[in-house]
Amino acid sequence: MGNNKTAVALGMFDGVHLGHRAVLGAAFEQKKQGLIPCAFTFPPESTANKGAAGYIYSESEKSLLLSRDCGIERVFSPRFEDICGMNGGCFAQDILCGEMNAAFVCCGRDFRFGKGASCGVDELRSFGERYGFTVQTVDDVYCGGERVSSTVVRELLISGELSRANTMLGKSYIIAKDVSRGAQLGRTIGFPTANQLFGEGQLVPKYGVYASRAHVNGKTYPSITDIGVKPTVKYGGAPLAETYIHGFSGDLYGSPLIVELCGFIRPEMKFGSLDELKGQIDNDIKSALKIL
Repeated sequence: MGNNKTAVALGMFDGVHLGHRAVLGAAFEQKKQGLIPCAFTFPPESTANKGAAGYIYSESEKSLLLSRDCGIERVFSPRFEDICGMNGGCFAQDILCGEMNAAFVCCGRDFRFGKGASCGVDELRSFGERYGFTVQTVDDVYCGGERVSSTVVRELLISGELSRANTMLGKSYIIAKDVSRGAQLGRTIGFPTANQLFGEGQLVPKYGVYASRAHVNGKTYPSITDIGVKPTVKYGGAPLAETYIHGFSGDLYGSPLIVELCGFIRPEMKFGSLDELKGQIDNDIKSALKIL
């Protein structure tokens, strides 16, 4: 990474929630000392077997949040299987010093590293003395008396408790993915939608309709987002997010789209006819505009 010394935040950063942001913020603070704020993490897709709930954000979504919200200038994100066999000393010497040129390293109190997660903060400090970087641990963050963690955020998203999830995330939950082609049924009933597919193994929030904001080409539009498997239409695919962007017209296929979920309107429903569905979408748009 060149001759410039870095400040490295260590962590999975799945969700980039307030607890993660505290660690990332400690690295960013070191910019005042002339260090480049960096993060060491893993692609969530390579650690996706950690429980059935799935990872909160994809690699590209996480990278967006690290740079856009947290001021992280470089992200080092090797595949988990390429690193997990490395002992703690090699990780400190080869990765933190060799690859990342670290002068400062920060992490949460319970951060573990090295083969079999055999090392913790004490070992990290002694490696720091040996290899020339300082170590700062960052305290847990509490929100309404509850410790902020990815596990809690996952549970809140799955149960549709979006406002609590967003509070813990520190920003609205986002879906940032390229728009894929759907059945184009929406346009036949006057509500063209942009479809975004969740990644394999990725957490899908509670099925239903959300008030959202869509960010398209630098402009922000009110929108409604339906997450689920389209029970009214014959559709056998994976869960997806389908967003109707109020006041926008144009073709978004293949374009990147960022959708922020701002409020939960109602659970997913099956309608007897497309007219019924159309009437409900009208109501959902009114509800969304009130929330927004």
